[in-house]
Amino acid sequence: MYCSIYKSSKKDEMYLYVARPSEDQAEGFDPLLALPEPLRAAFGRVTFVMDLELHAERKLARVNVLHVMDSIQTQGFFLQMPPEGLIDPNAVAPEGLRGA
Repeated sequence: MYCSIYKSSKKDEMYLYVARPSEDQAEGFDPLLALPEPLRAAFGRVTFVMDLELHAERKLARVNVLHVMDSIQTQGFFLQMPPEGLIDPNAVAPEGLRGA
């Protein structure tokens, strides 16, 4: 399975995986059409990242490739959400930045 990956303009590290359009469908292709309307609004503008071949042996950094493939086949897309826990919103600011 070949897919195209796009990143969100509204949320860092949010990515949309969709089936890669064929050569004759590529012009004017809008990947956001695969998403339900509420997700389109939350995703924002798309920026192309890369095309990728997905198969059972392929390793992806943050998600299970079989889950991605199944989601694209059944829903038409896979939405990779940003990882949680990387930034603690309650952390104390570094000394030099307090009151800035």
